[in-house]
Amino acid sequence: MRSLSGDDDRRPYVLLSAAVSLDGYLDDASPDRLLLSNPADFDRVDAVRADSDAILVGAQTLRSDNPRLLVTDPDRRARRIADGKPEYPVKVTVSASGDLDPALRLWHHGGDKIVYTTDLGASRLGDRLSGLADVVSLGATIDFGALLDDLGRRGIARLMVEGGGRTHTAFLSAALADELLLAVAPILVGDSTAPRFLHPAAYPGGPGHRMVLADVTRVGDIAVLRYLPRGHDAGT
Repeated sequence: MRSLSGDDDRRPYVLLSAAVSLDGYLDDASPDRLLLSNPADFDRVDAVRADSDAILVGAQTLRSDNPRLLVTDPDRRARRIADGKPEYPVKVTVSASGDLDPALRLWHHGGDKIVYTTDLGASRLGDRLSGLADVVSLGATIDFGALLDDLGRRGIARLMVEGGGRTHTAFLSAALADELLLAVAPILVGDSTAPRFLHPAAYPGGPGHRMVLADVTRVGDIAVLRYLPRGHDAGT
């Protein structure tokens, strides 16, 4: 485990990616994950992963979905290697509490792993992730700006954030997101106990701020909306 120090370098371009129901849910409340995307949209997400230097998910998503966060297409992995990149993007998770199970699948599949936590979380983790992930303390609380600074120092130029709702909320409320890719599925969940895409927060500009809708793509029965939260196109 290490703490942060040194000068800030250029932060990565931050792309938020999520699939939601028509009524704004990421999942339903059942024990099984609700698959909102179709096969073509899963392939689109795989392509976005392949173009990223790192993929970030929050600890709750890690515990509930137990993802591997892999680039599944072998041709995309081969292109990454040909371009001088690692076969897989770096995998990043955030946990204030340090409550992370070393048996989770993420730790045992391709790519380097980083855990950002607090001093208390790092103490709780101890050496449980030794040899599995680089554990970085952000201090007394989770500071997503400091997290991006550290990723920038590591050479991460493009960060894909895949959830969950609290993590997306944290990036948007702190004005740290450059792009939002929102896949809207023709499904209604209608359960107030199910996880939502975003939580209440003091978003910059409040309801008076309008994001730029840069693109709309149809992927089967899914509509993929590309928004620019900052109001300008900082990347492609």
